[in-house]
Amino acid sequence: MANLFVEMFGVQKPIIGMAHFKPLPGNPHYDEKEGVERISESLLYDVQRLCEGGVDGILFCNEGDYPYQMKIGFEVVAAMASVIERVKRETKVPFGVDVMWNPKAALAIAKATGAIFVRGLFTGCYAGDAGIISGDPDTLRYRKQIDAQHVKLFNLIPAEFAAPLDTRPIELKVKTAVFVGAADAVCISGPMTGMENVEGFAKVKGYLPDVPILANTGVTAENVRGKLQVTDGAVVGTYFKVDGDPWNPVDPERVKKLLREAKRGK
Repeated sequence: MANLFVEMFGVQKPIIGMAHFKPLPGNPHYDEKEGVERISESLLYDVQRLCEGGVDGILFCNEGDYPYQMKIGFEVVAAMASVIERVKRETKVPFGVDVMWNPKAALAIAKATGAIFVRGLFTGCYAGDAGIISGDPDTLRYRKQIDAQHVKLFNLIPAEFAAPLDTRPIELKVKTAVFVGAADAVCISGPMTGMENVEGFAKVKGYLPDVPILANTGVTAENVRGKLQVTDGAVVGTYFKVDGDPWNPVDPERVKKLLREAKRGK
C-alpha cells in the first residue's frame, strides 16, 4: 500500500482538488433556467483552474445536491456521467468520483468515465441530516459485477455531516475496513465541509502506519505543511474557492498558494 499514491498520481503525497457540481436535476436547488449546460461550464472552469494550479488529482462530487440522501435518482447519475465525460478532456490529472451518499452510483460513473478511484461511505453507520446513513456491504460485490476492480475505494471514516453510531475508536474502524477490503485508502474527515479532524490522523497512523490516509476536510495553505507530516496527502475543496466559500468558483491564487506550501511540506 505504501506505493499506492505514487502508482495512482505519480507523487507520494497528492493534493486532490474538489470539483463541486452545482445542484443537479431532481434536487431542490437545481436551476432549471441554467440547466445542465451551465453546470458543465462551471465545472470546466474549476477543473481548468485546479489543473493550472498544480493539483495532482481531481475529485468530482455532487456537493450541491444537499440535503444528501442514500437513494440517488437516475437523472443524477446520467447528468454526472455526461458532464464528467465532457470536462475530463481538459483534466490533465487522474480523477475520481463521489456521489453522496451512494457508492454504487459513484462506481457506475467511474466505470463509465474512466475514473481511477471513488470516495464514499463503504463501511460504518452514522446519524445526521439524511437520517441514518450506512456503508453498503454490496459495494464490493457490485465493483466485481461491473468489472471495476481497478477502481480504488477511498473510504470516508468518519462521514461528514453525521455522527457515528459505532462507538469504536477510529483506528479500529479503519483496521476492520481494510480487513474486509473496503478501504484502499482512508479519507479522515471533520464534522462537515471545511472543518478539520484534529485527532484522527495521528491515531490511525500510529496504529496502522501502512494504510494510506488523506486529510479530507479543513486543509488550508496555513496548515497543509503540518497535515502532510501526519498524512499521505489531502483532498481540498473549500479553501480553493473564492473567499473560502464552497459554493464560489475556484480561486487560482488560492490553489497556487496552497500548492507552494504543500511542496515544502512533502
